[in-house]
Amino acid sequence: MDTTQYLDVFIDESTEHLEELYKQLLELEKNPEDKTIIDEIFRAAHTLKGMSATMGYTNVANLTHKLENIFDGIRYDKIAVQSDMIDILFDAVDQLNAIVEDIGNGGDGKRDVSHIVTYLDKIEKGEKEKVNVKESKKNESGQAFNTLETVKSLDQFEISILKESSERGFSNYEISVHLSEDCLLKGARVFMVFEVFEKLGEVIKSEPSVNELEEENFENTFTVLLVSQLKEEEIKSKIMKVSEVDKVIINYFSVDTYTQEQKDKESAMEVQEETEIPEKNKTEDKSTGKSTLSKTIRVNIDRLDVLMNLFEELVIDRGRLEQISMELDNDDLQETVERMTRVSGDLQNIILTMRMVPIDQVFNRFPRMIRQIARDLNKIVEIDIIGAETELDRTVIDEIGDPLVHLIRNAMDHGIELPQERKAKGKPEKGTITLEAYHSGNHVFIEISDDGGGINKRKVLEKAITNEVISSAYAETLSDQQIYELIMESGFSTADTISDLSGRGVGLDVVKNTIESLGGSITIDATIDEGSKFSIQLPLTLSIMSVLLVELQNEKYAVPLSSIIETSIIHKDRIMNAHNKSVIDFRGKVVPLAYLNKIFTVPQTNREDQEYLSVVIVRKGDKMAGLVVDSLIGQQEVVLKSLGDYLSNTFAISGATILGDGEVALIIDSNALIK
Repeated sequence: MDTTQYLDVFIDESTEHLEELYKQLLELEKNPEDKTIIDEIFRAAHTLKGMSATMGYTNVANLTHKLENIFDGIRYDKIAVQSDMIDILFDAVDQLNAIVEDIGNGGDGKRDVSHIVTYLDKIEKGEKEKVNVKESKKNESGQAFNTLETVKSLDQFEISILKESSERGFSNYEISVHLSEDCLLKGARVFMVFEVFEKLGEVIKSEPSVNELEEENFENTFTVLLVSQLKEEEIKSKIMKVSEVDKVIINYFSVDTYTQEQKDKESAMEVQEETEIPEKNKTEDKSTGKSTLSKTIRVNIDRLDVLMNLFEELVIDRGRLEQISMELDNDDLQETVERMTRVSGDLQNIILTMRMVPIDQVFNRFPRMIRQIARDLNKIVEIDIIGAETELDRTVIDEIGDPLVHLIRNAMDHGIELPQERKAKGKPEKGTITLEAYHSGNHVFIEISDDGGGINKRKVLEKAITNEVISSAYAETLSDQQIYELIMESGFSTADTISDLSGRGVGLDVVKNTIESLGGSITIDATIDEGSKFSIQLPLTLSIMSVLLVELQNEKYAVPLSSIIETSIIHKDRIMNAHNKSVIDFRGKVVPLAYLNKIFTVPQTNREDQEYLSVVIVRKGDKMAGLVVDSLIGQQEVVLKSLGDYLSNTFAISGATILGDGEVALIIDSNALIK
């Protein structure tokens, strides 16, 4: 049966089950006595095994079957949960994840997992030998060899023979023979191997078939099912005597296991093809003779991108129609355009909602990462995740993962102290990192806080002055917030020693640049010996934004509403000078003025004749600036377009948009102006 049509479904669902395995293994380590966790793990592993067997990915199915055996042993108290065991189970799930990723990238799903299988066998047999996980991971980088090629199909006659042989005391072996890569006469070698098989027992099945083997229609590996009374070691030694046989892998073949896996394949296939019915509808009155089908479908993100691009063009045309209706002053046309505006607004909300995904997709990787880093640093750390269901645009989700990894690694290395240090300070030995996400207006806020040592302001200032980031005189004028933000300057690090985690002078400057490129901002707050908090503000979406259109001479510019505090018309007498800069008093704060016509070299109007100036007050964190413009046009929703690589470094311009009259308006990056 052709299973390629199910490949996308297999990849998506396998990824979901693997994420569930990661999550539940962390819970199992914390609560080894909780049998409900084992049930969840068992359910995810069993479903993954059935799906992979159905699709023909035997490596996934076999490795998952091994995991099932261990979880079954834990369930019935035959195996005790230990930290070293959890390491191996995590490594096994890593291998499964790597195989699924390989399949998703067009690979065949084959991977050397023999070292993991060895460790899983030891756990299953109850051996308490400590396993070196790091060493096992090193083996992955070595030369991989083909794993056991399993027999995919047996008929009833073959199954009955194998059952009868087991009942009579014979052993059923599944034997994979690997010929040398440079073997020239493969058919002759196969003939010699089969002559040995005939002396050892009876061959029940071979894959590829005997005819294909004789015609050399195979790579370098073939598999047989052999019934024999001899021991495994004796069989292997006799086959290895045939020249140009590179390797022989022998496993016991269980007819019961094979039969159960065939049933799993059939049931998994039925599940894939069956339309899912929600639980609440199962109790529906049967007399109606109706049932409500699932309302969920999977949509490729590329299709949503195309839909979003088409809608962006619609937004541009909508603006054009609004302008034409105002110029013509036709009641019917204005009424139609107003209705179109409302409908397109609803359509915009639906499309944006379709692109929203829970930030949990990013957060769920961190518990395991923190667990591993804590072990490497000999620290005791737990993570508290709040608001993982908060939704964010897919394009933002794709970009925010790496900055969050940097911040968490920084908190682990610089923030959380060693257990003995925390105890000396009167703190619990276990440190806590809190990861919180929440909506506020048209923004999502992500906060990473820890209860560690905080940030040493004196040390930061000394390092900044030594590195000539700031001068000694300027350092005295900085607020606490500004001092903390110095750690995000390029090449800045307060680490005393270089480590794999941080201290190389890179990381936080990359975090800052990435977040600002997304139209967001980052602020830092800290208290010595109490902890630090990094707050990230991000827009919900990157493609459509609300802006205030302003005018400089005959040129139009757009200022994002998200950065605007308010607009104001001020008298020229209110303008003062401080440090050779024009400033105004705005609600008790000194706010510098930025004359946009000077910044963007627009032909200057004669401002000396003007008694009043139009000012847009913008903010970045606790810093503000007043943008002086010729006139304010009004609020509008626009589509953000890139300027391309050639103009990507234009100062204080983040992009452009096409207005209703076809004119291009540049979008101002107020963060760059404030900086």
